[in-house]
Amino acid sequence: MPEVQEITIRDTGAQAQTAAQSLPPAEDLQDMQGEKMVLNMGPSHPSTHGVLRIVLELDGEAILKATPDIGYLHRGDEKIAENMTYTQFIPYTDRLDYLAPLANNVAYALAVEKLLGIHEKLPPRCQYIRVICAELARISSHLIGLGAFSMDVGAMTVFLLTFTEREKIYNLCEALTGARFTTTYTRIGGVSRDTPPGWCAAVRQFAGEVIVNIDEVELLLTRNKIWVDRTRDIGVISKTDAIDFGLSGPNLRGSGVSRDLRKDHPYLCYRDLQFDVPVGEVGDCYDRYLCRIEEMRQSVRIIHQCLDQIPGGFENTTREPVNVADGKIILPPKQKVLTRMEELIHQFMLVTEGVNCPPGEIYFGHENPKGELGFYLYSRGGGTPYRMKIRSPSFVNLSILSHLLPGHMVSDTVSILGSLDFVMGECDR
Repeated sequence: MPEVQEITIRDTGAQAQTAAQSLPPAEDLQDMQGEKMVLNMGPSHPSTHGVLRIVLELDGEAILKATPDIGYLHRGDEKIAENMTYTQFIPYTDRLDYLAPLANNVAYALAVEKLLGIHEKLPPRCQYIRVICAELARISSHLIGLGAFSMDVGAMTVFLLTFTEREKIYNLCEALTGARFTTTYTRIGGVSRDTPPGWCAAVRQFAGEVIVNIDEVELLLTRNKIWVDRTRDIGVISKTDAIDFGLSGPNLRGSGVSRDLRKDHPYLCYRDLQFDVPVGEVGDCYDRYLCRIEEMRQSVRIIHQCLDQIPGGFENTTREPVNVADGKIILPPKQKVLTRMEELIHQFMLVTEGVNCPPGEIYFGHENPKGELGFYLYSRGGGTPYRMKIRSPSFVNLSILSHLLPGHMVSDTVSILGSLDFVMGECDR
């Protein structure tokens, strides 16, 4: 396992004086003379990035109290899973963080494979393909997150740049999976298909192009006075608060905590790859932005290594397998199903009853773009889970809003929400 290295993405010198500290504490504001106003922000406000409602209690422009109201997009995914086979639930994972469906697919498949005891026995080519997919999803999610964040505070050009690169990723997803948005690419024990001809070369070309646009985005924002004034020392989350509220992903690392599951609990082929973990120092909106910029660069670095080391090469000339060799987990080849009784029986059992998982319970955490996406599975045997619990990072990250927003101005709410980079489909699930 490679040694964990941290990157300091910002050197502030003296301790930063936060905007929240420059305002009177919330308890002092309550004693001020004047009327308080209750303001509904959302659930249709554009800067809430989905159907999130925040009830704000205001004294003028200063926030005294913030109460998030979630659940507008609740679909009962965890209950639905109890009535489906493990494979049938894969399309539902696309609808969690719908900005990174490939990463959700990989996380869920690894959880079921851990229950089966095969998560460390996956074919090497399958592991490298999954890592490429997960890192493409990370870049895609951060691109749209930063694009929407910048547009919320008035930087329209960045939004156009990031959407251009995100469209290229969607083209790669379509070539690999047949779908641009809801990919449903993984299978229990592998992936639905190998890479098509020319796909790895196209990924290599994209990796060279996107790094240029990442540099361009940073050139437009990092020293832009309006951007700096709207993000620096705004929404400061201390290291202690970040840990206490269970934050993960860039929101945790932006507060100076070097926690990355790809390093701390490596899975797939991450232990064979070299990459750094960017961390912040102050924990404000600006640090969270810088973390995501650097994470995209590290994802490009990971993709290049995967393409260099992928077993079988770009076109898999040595016919490396992409699924485990177990007919009771993976559907047998169609030709054998049509000509042999044993394969026909295996196909019938897998489709109708699902993969026969042993009794037990497991938890698997995956380093998703938004943070730690975890699946808790409780099996009593058979092809469907008895219970499933999804630890969605957006839900946990939003829990800090009621603690974070008081003491800020209403205009700061837009910057804070954009810097947390959440998806309500994953939060409400």
